[in-house]
Amino acid sequence: MATRRPAVQDTVAVLQACVHGVGDALTGLGPADLAAPSVLPGWTVRDLGAHLVVVADSVRHLEPRPAGAQVLSIGDYLAGYPERAARIDALTQQAAADIGDRPQALPQAFRDRWGEAWVHLVSLGPVTKVAARRGPITLADFLLTRVIEMVVHADDLTRSRPGTESPALPPQAVPLVARTLLGVLGERHPGRSVEVRVPPVAAVQCMPGPRHRRGTPPAVVETDPMTWIRLASGRVTWADAVASSVSASGERCDLSGVLPLL
Repeated sequence: MATRRPAVQDTVAVLQACVHGVGDALTGLGPADLAAPSVLPGWTVRDLGAHLVVVADSVRHLEPRPAGAQVLSIGDYLAGYPERAARIDALTQQAAADIGDRPQALPQAFRDRWGEAWVHLVSLGPVTKVAARRGPITLADFLLTRVIEMVVHADDLTRSRPGTESPALPPQAVPLVARTLLGVLGERHPGRSVEVRVPPVAAVQCMPGPRHRRGTPPAVVETDPMTWIRLASGRVTWADAVASSVSASGERCDLSGVLPLL
């Protein structure tokens, strides 16, 4: 199964390396790059960068979980994204306006805000559960959601600027995000009728239906880690992925009804 979680300190190290790589990529953007449309509808590349400043703010605003509050699973926490889409967009547009149009203002704000985020994270001390924007969650799971944000949006930045070099992410980042999102799929849609394989990262069995005891499951879906992340985050449709980089066989292999996960 794909539910193994890394230690908090390991996730922090991956997140810090992601932030460093994305910060370097933002530093290299000129005025025309920032003003260009991104692959996210209605957002420019500047807006995309401003959103990653907002992601830093989500860490800066963490507080210890209130006593007695039940924590959300990582799948339930991520499920809150759609209902807060308008709020996320508003925060992003406000951040973009506050940062302004100077090319170096965005990378400077990004680095400053993430620097404050690390200081705040240390100031929390040895807490294991926190109050985040979408509700109480373990600190380990919350930090995984931040790694997901960085990896997904680093890919958005790359796809928004065809022909340019991708942000330098640590080698653990994409596998960690792919594995986490596989775990979310299994959590939300438990069962044994479909096996989703993302070699060499992990595999998960999911979806109700006929249960297999040995050998190949009734349906198998297989793809590479980045394609799975794009499917899970709604960056590519099921139909387009199957036509290019997803192998799907078996009666219940169509996952279009349960994707995206974010």
